[in-house]
Amino acid sequence: MIKKAFVWLTVCTLGTLSCQSKPADKTPANVTAATTSAKPADNTAIMGRKQVPVVCYHQIRDWKPTDSKGAKDYIIPIAAFKEHIKMLADSGYHTILPDQLYNYLTKGTPLPSKPIMLTFDDTDLDQFTIANPTLKKYGFKGVYFVMTVSLGRPHYMTNEMVKTLSDEGNIIGSHTWDHHRVDKYTHNGVLKIIGKNGKITNKPVDDWVTQIDKPTKKLEEITGKKIEYFAYPFGVWKKPVLPEIQKRGFKIAFQLADKRDPDYPLMTVRRILDSGYWTTKTFSNSVRHSF
Repeated sequence: MIKKAFVWLTVCTLGTLSCQSKPADKTPANVTAATTSAKPADNTAIMGRKQVPVVCYHQIRDWKPTDSKGAKDYIIPIAAFKEHIKMLADSGYHTILPDQLYNYLTKGTPLPSKPIMLTFDDTDLDQFTIANPTLKKYGFKGVYFVMTVSLGRPHYMTNEMVKTLSDEGNIIGSHTWDHHRVDKYTHNGVLKIIGKNGKITNKPVDDWVTQIDKPTKKLEEITGKKIEYFAYPFGVWKKPVLPEIQKRGFKIAFQLADKRDPDYPLMTVRRILDSGYWTTKTFSNSVRHSF
């Protein structure tokens, strides 16, 4: 896997619409006040609604000889990415943003025809330099899940880039501090600090605060907006963590391809990877048949 995780202070590698289309975040004309103010649906009703295709991207760059076979699933070559996005536009897809998905799932608010959500994990620089201009070309918007430890580091986005994406109408979401799996978090963790004299000091650590609360607050400071959406590192979750995610005020939490939890459908919304191995036809078929 090409995802990159940072362990405390040590960096470790883990890891069609045309230009005349309606803006992605515009509410459909047939949405009424009664629809938007309807009582939120229960979990059974949410599970019963047709799922909306949600696509996940990581690195957008050409493959290198050093890239492993597994890593190439997470690295989509530039030309392939551009062709896949063009296919979506030419096929009449409309990108939607998380608020639209939330209102659809909880209130039945209508969506544009052929809705799709495009999401980007891990803060890679190519998401700003390649993905964002490509989406703009077709009037598309995206959702960018930011891992805050990486901000400003080589090959990653800066605070200013994240702010620009937000100001342009894209959505910024939380993706933890350094990409640790949420099912490993504890409220009673210990950080071992080695002093200059070699003495080891144990410092109490609450992983939920370090990995989610503080990074989310930082993103709110950068964007000037409330951060209401979350993506699990590696797409991994387990049921015991879902109440912890939910009580932090996230409206939706995005995983990868596992089945949704019927008790927490909004905390386990599915996505698929646009694999670096996929042809445009394969991608098109996956979008149409995976949800």
